[in-house]
Amino acid sequence: MEDDSAHVPKRSLTETLFVAFLRIVAISCLWLGIQYWSMLVGYSLQGHARFDLLSLPWKVAASSLAVGFPVAALGLWMAVSWGPVIWVVTAGGQVLMHGVWPEIFGHNALIVPMHLLVAVVYMVFRAALWLEKRHKAQEIRVDLP
Repeated sequence: MEDDSAHVPKRSLTETLFVAFLRIVAISCLWLGIQYWSMLVGYSLQGHARFDLLSLPWKVAASSLAVGFPVAALGLWMAVSWGPVIWVVTAGGQVLMHGVWPEIFGHNALIVPMHLLVAVVYMVFRAALWLEKRHKAQEIRVDLP
């Protein structure tokens, strides 16, 4: 019986840390999705934020984020390309809610900086992965006769 693990490509430290980062963000997204669902069904906030009691802007935003964050969590956990895209859409929605329209959705001092920090760390990882890939490609070209 042949050992399949010999054919699995090894991940670099940067790739491993990137996947760990994506999974931490995925857990955060799942938590945010659960918070929105618990709000909409009346489990949290003493039932004062149930879907039927919300204003139209809150109905649209909360129901979109209640679906978007768990979907983003799934994509980020699996480290697939659409995960960060869904995260950008949902996090962008939350940043707009609390950063641009605080008179409608309220001010949240933690959400906007948190999403911006995640975006910056993500871009740093992507740049590091790009540089690593470029460096490996240059090494291969140098080794060729």
